[in-house]
This record gives sequence, structure tokens and C-alpha cells, in this order.
Amino acid sequence: MSAALEVSDLSGSYGQGNVLYNMNFTVEQGGITALLGANGAGKTTTLRAIYNLLPQRTGDVRLFGSSTERKPAEAVARMGVGHVPDGRGTFDSLTVEENLILGAYGRRDKSAVRDDMKRMFGYFPRLQERFTQQAGTLSGGEQQMLAIARALIGRPKLLILDEPSFGLAPVVVQEIFSIIRLINTQEGVAVLLVEQNAGMAFALADQAFVMETGRIVVSGKSADVAANEEVRRAYLGI
Repeated sequence: MSAALEVSDLSGSYGQGNVLYNMNFTVEQGGITALLGANGAGKTTTLRAIYNLLPQRTGDVRLFGSSTERKPAEAVARMGVGHVPDGRGTFDSLTVEENLILGAYGRRDKSAVRDDMKRMFGYFPRLQERFTQQAGTLSGGEQQMLAIARALIGRPKLLILDEPSFGLAPVVVQEIFSIIRLINTQEGVAVLLVEQNAGMAFALADQAFVMETGRIVVSGKSADVAANEEVRRAYLGI
């Protein structure tokens, strides 16, 4: 299987010493990869490096075989990436409809956007119920659903999710993770899941990479990493 995302020897800094060190991992096309680690391990910084948002970056990042080097973040996104940021990033003063329309910014087939909205409502029926409601008045779980739907409206081939479980009740997390799995299997969208909730991530992902202080310290099939008791205690706290 070919790779949707290939990260090779990735290092980066904010100018005063590295914060990432020789990172190597892949996200296979049609697969789900979990990037795990405690708070401060460098997970979100890794995403910033993928988007060329670190002041200094070395190494190679490829999306669907093409290098992202020297490309601005918006150009990286246009290479087929949908991003759900930490904190969801919905536009609180805009309605659900307006947020979804913004997700389609840059698409040329505007006539198909409404059809894609209907497709999103198949995954997230509550968004249809709150179509004209301001995003800032939605529950945390509904805002996360909106953020995912907005990313998918752009028809990405790779979906990057940064801490989608943060601040949500376990039952809501279970629902959202089930939808992510459905999107992956039905539409073939590859997923990079950045998470602290290791238990949920292991259950969803095919492969897992565990970070500590800017380095990948353990990698392998998700089931194998999950079964490693030393890894669970030392790095994941579970």
C-alpha cells in the first residue's frame, strides 16, 4: 500500500534548540495512524512542521508522493489534506451552514457542495437539526462534529485530527470515533489521529507511533503497541 503521508528524518526548532528530532512515520492510503504521547510530547508541533509552520525545519515530508518543502500551509492543505485542529477551530459567530460553506472554499465544483452537505448529515444528523444555529451555541461534541464535517467538505484524501477527544464526555468520544472509522472505511480517507486518549486511539488505528520529548520512541502495529505493558505505563499512563 502506498503512503498518503511520509515523514522522513523530520527535525525542527523555534530557533533555540530542536523541539523535534529525526521523526519518521507514515500514514498509509486508506489506513489510520495514531500519533500518541503525553501532553508536551510534541504531537501538535509535529503537525506544525508538516504544514511548514515551524521557523526551522529539516527532513522530508511528502503527501501522496509530492514534497511539501517550501510550500505555504495553505498550499499543503490543497494537496489533499483536511485538518481538524486542537480546540476544533469552528467560527463561533457563523452558523453551521456558513461553517460548512467555508470548508468548501477553494473547491471549483460549487454545485456539488450541497450534495456533500447532505452526505455530512448522513454522518452527523445533529448538524442538520442545527443547520441555521450559530456554531458557538453548539455543545462541545456538536462543535467537534462540525469541525470534522467542515474538513471533509473539502474532499480530502487525508484527514488530520488533533486531539478530537479533548474535553468531551466518553460517550460522545465513542460516537465520534465510530464516525471516523465509518468515514475511513466507506470513503477510503486516510487518517492521522493525534491523541492523548491512547485507549480509544489504539482501538481505532492500524498502526501507532508513541512520542516523548520530540522523538518517536515506540512504533508498530496498534495492537502490538497496545499490548506492551511497559510502553503503556512509561509513556501513556494507562
